[in-house]
Amino acid sequence: MAIHAEGLVAIVIFYMLILVVGIWAAWKNKNSGVGEGGERSESIMVGGRDIGLFVGGFTMTATWVGGGYINGTAEYVYLPDYGLAWAQAPFGYALSLVVGGLFFAKPMRSRGYVTMLDPFQQIYGKRMGGLLFIPALMGEIFWSAAILSALGATLSVIVDININMSVVISALIAIFYTLVGGLYSVAYTDVVQLFCIFLGLWISVPFALSNPAVSDITVSAKEAIYQSAWLGKIDPEDKWLWADNFCLLMLGGIPWQVYFQRVLSASSATYAQVLSFIAAFGCLVMAVPSVLIGAIGASTDWNQTTYGALAPKDKDESDMILPIVLQHLCPSYVSFFGLGAVSAAVMSSADSSILSASSMFARNIYQLAFRQSASDREIVWVMRFTIFVFGALATAMALLTGSVYGLWYLSSDLVYVIIFPQLLSVLFVKGTNTYGSVAGYVFGMLLRIGGGEPYLKLPPFIFYPGWVTQTKVHHLTGDVEYFVQQRFPFKTVSMSASFLANVGFSYLTKYLFESGIWSHKYDFLDAVVSKHSKEIMDKATLVSNHDNIILSEMAPVKQALSASLAGTFINTEVLSDDGESSPEDFHNEK
Repeated sequence: MAIHAEGLVAIVIFYMLILVVGIWAAWKNKNSGVGEGGERSESIMVGGRDIGLFVGGFTMTATWVGGGYINGTAEYVYLPDYGLAWAQAPFGYALSLVVGGLFFAKPMRSRGYVTMLDPFQQIYGKRMGGLLFIPALMGEIFWSAAILSALGATLSVIVDININMSVVISALIAIFYTLVGGLYSVAYTDVVQLFCIFLGLWISVPFALSNPAVSDITVSAKEAIYQSAWLGKIDPEDKWLWADNFCLLMLGGIPWQVYFQRVLSASSATYAQVLSFIAAFGCLVMAVPSVLIGAIGASTDWNQTTYGALAPKDKDESDMILPIVLQHLCPSYVSFFGLGAVSAAVMSSADSSILSASSMFARNIYQLAFRQSASDREIVWVMRFTIFVFGALATAMALLTGSVYGLWYLSSDLVYVIIFPQLLSVLFVKGTNTYGSVAGYVFGMLLRIGGGEPYLKLPPFIFYPGWVTQTKVHHLTGDVEYFVQQRFPFKTVSMSASFLANVGFSYLTKYLFESGIWSHKYDFLDAVVSKHSKEIMDKATLVSNHDNIILSEMAPVKQALSASLAGTFINTEVLSDDGESSPEDFHNEK
């Protein structure tokens, strides 16, 4: 296949558009949030907390709507025996944003945090914060790598150019404008990204529907024509597996820095909630053209197209159904416009994950754990360095690792199983401590990894009820692969066990230390005894002063974090809602 000049021109135009918008956003907002005592590092991480409704709505929607979202939705609608019934991402992530807006956005934003890990380090200490950083970092890096890997596959459909070179160039563009503008560049390019996806796909859909090779999708929705009906079905033996995956999307989509980065950039807690609800609607709207393209792929006689006699599912190319439909069922000028827009959108999706990972490292690991006296300028340079390092790492994984999707699936499961119950505990449960947090971490990780991961060829060592051995045939090579499928909802059970272990061990250790059964000298994490002393002081302050206490006002006592360090978690200048306090206050007041 020769290089398509039109496709190359389309890609260059869309890439230049993304790059120009990113640089313009950085220049336009270079001083936003920095004046009057503001810090440049915080402006890079949360955009000066002044993201407007229009840009905020788009960037919150882009939390999940990107290249992976639109390609994955089309793939599952197209896949035989799956169909729309198993395309859970649109409704799962939409409900994730609704739940996040109802219960998590307000307490996180009103307390003036800068990253998702702040409340963990505030309550559980810097060491536990470092442990929780690991699954959070894995999720962000592997997500970026998966996006870039998908980009290489998409570009291979458009033009016959070196995939490695195209992925490297795409990553460099995303890294460059993220380095320059931080969250402002990410947010403004999100606007262009979603506009490109929406316009590019909706222009292509009518042409694909009218192609002579495509049968009526309303008929193929319920009847098998060229393959099974694209509406799909959920077999009774798979209902718990379906529910497990849906809970993973709905609840596991909350504890991500890419989401809270947008929440914490809103001008107020109420505003953050509104943006979450707008984004939930945006997720559903943006999924419609992908669903239609997946249905078109399932309704096509591929023997009548330039693609060839074999359907994509018979060539193990179902994951590329969206660019294949645009390439072979639309006129060339339409397909190149659509594919160029989609490839630019895929490239733009990687920037927020890279920024999220570098924000957590610079603030929660470098500054709060190792260099508490670091200057703002120093933190900015650490962020810039880690943006480049994490971007390079994601790019290398996309090019060199064949199982990048398996790594992302496993890491996203760990985010759900480990971080979500910890977030629940730290925000809404009174009295949890570091010992419970460690126990929940270990329980959740063992129960999840014990279930295995077929994508990584990781065999299970815990066989949950209802497990079966499945067969996967690779159509091109004829190879047969056997793997264990866990039909039991073990991911959600692992998450629940992690939560219960956190609460149970927290109260158990508190009872053992406070009753004198265990000597105070064994409280090596300073999580119960010293914390109990501080709680007594807090109650005295509550009575004598006022209802709400911020950590910087507390008398210095021995605790997991120093008083000065704990005070850095609460930025009183950015609190927009009255009557809110830190999680420490919440735990004491309940």
